[in-house]
Amino acid sequence: MRIILALLVFVILFTITLSTNVFAQTSYVVKIPTGAAHEGAPYFWQSVKDGSTSGIVEILVGDTIVWSNADTAFHTVTSGSEAEGYDGLFDSKEFGPGNSFEYKFSEIGHYPYYCTLHPWMVGTIIVTSGYSIIPNVGKQAGDGITYFNVEYDFNRLLSTVTIDEEQKSIIFEIIGDAKSENHDLELRLPSGLVDGPFVIWVDGKKISNFENIREGELNVLFVPLDADSKILTIVGTSIVPEFGPMTLGILGVAVVSMIVMSQRFKLQI
Repeated sequence: MRIILALLVFVILFTITLSTNVFAQTSYVVKIPTGAAHEGAPYFWQSVKDGSTSGIVEILVGDTIVWSNADTAFHTVTSGSEAEGYDGLFDSKEFGPGNSFEYKFSEIGHYPYYCTLHPWMVGTIIVTSGYSIIPNVGKQAGDGITYFNVEYDFNRLLSTVTIDEEQKSIIFEIIGDAKSENHDLELRLPSGLVDGPFVIWVDGKKISNFENIREGELNVLFVPLDADSKILTIVGTSIVPEFGPMTLGILGVAVVSMIVMSQRFKLQI
């Protein structure tokens, strides 16, 4: 009996340990290198994850970033930007050489950060569920209130997004070093942002060897790119609407009101 109980305890402990390992989250270290306090330093952050020095680190929901101060000066890691200030999410306050600050990211999004003591030190933590995300695409176009998060899977970063309403096109800038030898891009475009059929250009050259699969309200594009591709332009048949639902509603009420007023005016005559 005792042997059976001991075996049961062992199995339970093993199961708990295994479950913990399966669902364990990951911590990534971002070092603040020596000399980062000087504006002319060659770089201000160094990601242990991939060796990049841009301050941009892509992680999954539940992962933790640990900023380690390897400099001889004090620094802060503060969410937000110098222009808009602290956004209230995380703030290390001042921490000195040899110390560190960590923060666990529990929601998808882009989280810019900077050092309040040396505001030229900026970076961004990109938190995804597996796909990378470009937030608020289309906000600067159309009606200004209709915009989308665009998901993608790629070995580099899609950065600046420009929308040309006249040409019904969306333009992505491709940056960073390739993380693998697979240069195929999976891009998940909401149909409300841009809809097909599509014409695609890469660095000014039209390509035809891409695939588009419709998944509900998403156009899932598979586009073969090169390691040094820089600009991706997608031309559709419609682009983020000039008048969103709210604007159309207001316009409709205004039209109805004008009709009613005109009818009343005729009756009075």
